[in-house]
Amino acid sequence: MDARVWTTLTGETLAEDAVEVTGPESVLPGIFRVEEAATSSIAAATLAAGELLRVRGIEPGRVSVDTRHAAASFHSEQYIRVDGEPVPFSAPLSGDYRANDGWVRLHCTYPRHVAAVCWGLGVPATRAAFEKVVAAKSKYEVESAVIGAGGAAAVMRSREEWLAHKQGQASSALPIAEIRPLGPSEPRRLFESDRPMGGVRVLELTHVIAGPVAGRVLAAHGATVLHVGSANLPTVPPLAVDTGMGKRSAYVDLESEAGRARLRKLIARADVVLQGFRPGSLVAKGFSPETLAELHPGIVVADLSAYGWEGPWARRRGFDSLVQMASGIADEGGKAAGLDVPGPLPVQALDHATGWLTAAAIMTALRRAMTEGGSWHVRTSLAGTGQWLDSLGRKEPGPAGFDGTEWLEDVGSQLGRLTRVRMPGVLPGANPQWTEATHVPGSDPASWNNTGV
Repeated sequence: MDARVWTTLTGETLAEDAVEVTGPESVLPGIFRVEEAATSSIAAATLAAGELLRVRGIEPGRVSVDTRHAAASFHSEQYIRVDGEPVPFSAPLSGDYRANDGWVRLHCTYPRHVAAVCWGLGVPATRAAFEKVVAAKSKYEVESAVIGAGGAAAVMRSREEWLAHKQGQASSALPIAEIRPLGPSEPRRLFESDRPMGGVRVLELTHVIAGPVAGRVLAAHGATVLHVGSANLPTVPPLAVDTGMGKRSAYVDLESEAGRARLRKLIARADVVLQGFRPGSLVAKGFSPETLAELHPGIVVADLSAYGWEGPWARRRGFDSLVQMASGIADEGGKAAGLDVPGPLPVQALDHATGWLTAAAIMTALRRAMTEGGSWHVRTSLAGTGQWLDSLGRKEPGPAGFDGTEWLEDVGSQLGRLTRVRMPGVLPGANPQWTEATHVPGSDPASWNNTGV
């Protein structure tokens, strides 16, 4: 495990025997040390859960993580099955496009992103039309036009170009996770429980992968997690099924005053608010971290972003694949493979690692709220995680076609029989586990109980 993660999160030195890592060093293709990032982020979250157990008077025991199980967990959305069948989803217009001077990636998972590309480039929504217009422009023209239209895109930059860019410099200067005080309050007391997060209420306002993975980890350690989405927003079905483990799911329309009033009621009784929407989106609706701390002193607020909370791109939309393109990861991966195309990581490691690191930071902040008091603000970013992954160095690529089926299990759910990756990370004092499987999206009341109150 990379001990720097634990020191950054807690300010504490990690004991040499605190974590046992099993399995081979390299199990995935590619030169980046994704396995080490996976193992270290999972270990950090499991250790943080163990420290909460210790505060409760329970000896956590020695944490252990297997590199193969960690790799499977970082690929969990690819293994999810309902009644033995993959969960269908298609985003045919997302991808890497060759401009007249290099590569640019267009993110077209959601209809609004497709519309932004069409508006920004003045083309119909077909791949042939996208390819033709991109090929006639410079990569920076394409990126600027799509971003200006409210879409999501990223030019493939080298590592050197990224570090020379103002956003690259800003992102590289940020810690892998930041935990800062929001305001004073008396030390918290948690409900009695034999699980690290037992009795802790987590309000999750997230989408895609990183944020939902963080909520999924907290649920596995005993938290009551309520995921709040909107019936008016599209979802990515495989991701929603995969990351919904252990959570209840409700819809609230935050565009309405009634919906915002409902959210304020939920926040007033929440211990943690976890949000991963575009930076500034919730603040514009009246839900800044400082406001949340006023609604519930002692709360932990966690914000995830793509490019970090400083720099000219701090409010820019971003996704794992785009950050890989912008920060030099895709460029180096392609060159290492001897190809003149982007070479992405073998899994969406920035998303998954950021999710686990966010969960670790939340549990560390809760420990501070219990021992020191105060409200706390957690901030993480995909770009910060990418910078950390880069700092781990390079490795010899593992074999192609990694098989993680050893770590799968079948469970019943509202959706049918689910096949999923088991929760990784061994914590002898209270092993993580989900007490229920994914719910139908929006099927639960927007309340902390099942009565709707």
